Amino acid sequence: MIPASVLDLSPVPEGGTTADALHNTLDLARHAEALGYRRYWLAEHHNMAGIASAATSVVIGQVAAATSTIRVGAGGIMLPNHSPLVIAEQFGTLATLFPDRIDLGLGRAPGSDQMTAMALRRNHASGDRFPEDVVELIGFLGDSAEKQPVRAVPGEGTHVPVWILGSSLFGAQLAAHLGLPYAFASHFAPDALEQAAQIYRERFQPGVTQAPCFMLAANVWAADTEAEAKRLRTSQQQAFANLRSGNPGKLPRPVDDIGAVLDPRYLATADHALSVSATGTRAQVAEGLSQLIARYRPDELILSSAIHDPEARGHSYALAMQALQDLG
Repeated sequence: MIPASVLDLSPVPEGGTTADALHNTLDLARHAEALGYRRYWLAEHHNMAGIASAATSVVIGQVAAATSTIRVGAGGIMLPNHSPLVIAEQFGTLATLFPDRIDLGLGRAPGSDQMTAMALRRNHASGDRFPEDVVELIGFLGDSAEKQPVRAVPGEGTHVPVWILGSSLFGAQLAAHLGLPYAFASHFAPDALEQAAQIYRERFQPGVTQAPCFMLAANVWAADTEAEAKRLRTSQQQAFANLRSGNPGKLPRPVDDIGAVLDPRYLATADHALSVSATGTRAQVAEGLSQLIARYRPDELILSSAIHDPEARGHSYALAMQALQDLG
């Protein structure tokens, strides 16, 4: 069976609080571990009322402490917001506390608007240094050289696995050049998916890893009936439309008729962004994921299931795992 993982943004549901979201994350992580998911990744976003994982390394530590076997990591850390040394120290600490269980996915986007990026004390050009910062960070996590003037303590010698994340061709080229595993954010930005996967595989040069490893991100909304799965999906459709229209907020409650609450233009935009997905019953999700696997040939899957009700979200992940097991 293709390895499958969980991508969690710690969504804050309408009517709930950030405390609710973080407790839901811990519950879901324990559930995902019991179901057999390989990794549990959290993402860095700032100044967003609907996402509670801004202090990503802190949440990763809590999730790792609440579980025992599942790998826990960042999907990802937005490196332009930080110095490589600070991230090496944070993830080196995590790897020291939880050996062989921590992953570090790195993204080039700020994960915020420009005003928030300035509040994070990073400059406009920090994204342009992304390749150099990635190399510097990997160096801090590797074995230290004799008389090395700056060392990550904890961090050095931990060799935390580093992934490149992306939604464009840039990340694919960088991951291939550095010989790193690569995860594509097709759960919200599908346009360059096929080309990025091809470029990554064709241009891969053995480096930190000896063979390409491509992870595909997909949305899943699974339920006992197709109608209920489509209803659960309306929360993310509304959230994406709200973000694109300049009105981001908490994860909306699902609705029976999405066409009654969204302008057709925003609905079309949301549906395109969320098109790499599988929605429906266990059998329908198995068919949807099977088509994605056949088309893009990923080495791993990471599933995002933004659902307002935490119990329904847990059930969706359970059905998705059963669907993957059905595929064998």
